[in-house]
Amino acid sequence: MTPFGERVRQLRRERGLMLKDMAAHLGVSSAYLSALERGERGKPTWTLLQGVLQYFHIIWDEADELTRLADLSDPRVKIDTARADPKATLLANRLAREIRNLSEGDLEDMLAILDHAQGRERRAPVAIQAVQDAV
Repeated sequence: MTPFGERVRQLRRERGLMLKDMAAHLGVSSAYLSALERGERGKPTWTLLQGVLQYFHIIWDEADELTRLADLSDPRVKIDTARADPKATLLANRLAREIRNLSEGDLEDMLAILDHAQGRERRAPVAIQAVQDAV
């Protein structure tokens, strides 16, 4: 299951909505929508995403979050490690081979590491600018 599919299923079930009714509203088959929820289809198109947002009457922050989840829901990821450290290539290949064997705790730990690294990247330009201003 993808993050987007999991959230759509959760929203649909919380609201007591039938998959077939949602599929009809979106103009897709029940089989396609079911496969999307289970992560057996790639990330949704922009048009389908807009239909989902409208169907659930989602706006503002919740719409931004669902859009972010859709963007991060391609079940067949390709990682380009060209010009990266050899350890990055090793990590990408090992992750591809072993991801199905990781526990939920392992996945949460790895996501926390990535979140920490992303936060470090966001702060770096500010620190560089502060140093340049001081000089």
